Amino acid sequence: STAIAPEDDAPNRYSRTERTAYSRYSRDANSSGSSVPSNALEKRIEELERELAKERQENARLTKMTQDKEELIGKLKEEIDLLNR
Repeated sequence: STAIAPEDDAPNRYSRTERTAYSRYSRDANSSGSSVPSNALEKRIEELERELAKERQENARLTKMTQDKEELIGKLKEEIDLLNR
């Protein structure tokens, strides 16, 4: 039951500042001919980042809960073994 730390996730390889700088660069480079306003895209990115943060938090909570239950199962198995002897 090994959990992958959020720091090891590929999306976290670049800081938010680097991604923002890149998205601004892309927006400036593609400003002519863009069908979707970049402001709307930036808001959508921020919304998705918030949603991702919530999902990661929930994942961490569930992982912790699973580990706690596995630990309890192990202790109960030991207790059963002791009672059987």
